[in-house]
Amino acid sequence: MDDLNTAMAISASGMRAQSGRIRIVAENLANANSTADAQGVDPYRRQVPIFSSYLDRNADATMVRMARVELDPTAFTLKYDPAHPAANAEGYIEMPNVNPLIEMMDLREAQRSYEANLGALDQVRSMAASTLRILE
Repeated sequence: MDDLNTAMAISASGMRAQSGRIRIVAENLANANSTADAQGVDPYRRQVPIFSSYLDRNADATMVRMARVELDPTAFTLKYDPAHPAANAEGYIEMPNVNPLIEMMDLREAQRSYEANLGALDQVRSMAASTLRILE
């Protein structure tokens, strides 16, 4: 049964990591058009989750977690809007460095990974239930 508990813990750690990734992608998408309020202030900068593995001594297995969130250093895009309060002398404002297409692809990848971990967790639960039925 320890092996089944370890397998469930591994799947659960993957689901937690992907859940955090989905939250970060949702924040990026929600702020894809957020501009600065004043000139000289940066608009929203895309966030990127960074994952790491660690040894869980209780489960004696390597798990995954979202270690931190970093800001994407890519350049902001410019949009012509001379009436905007954050517009520069030429009338351009900086837009967030969020590409909704990239974010949607990242979201889909995170969803598939979450679902794969959920499927593995369901299989482990099924195996545990079968083991208990055999032992009865």
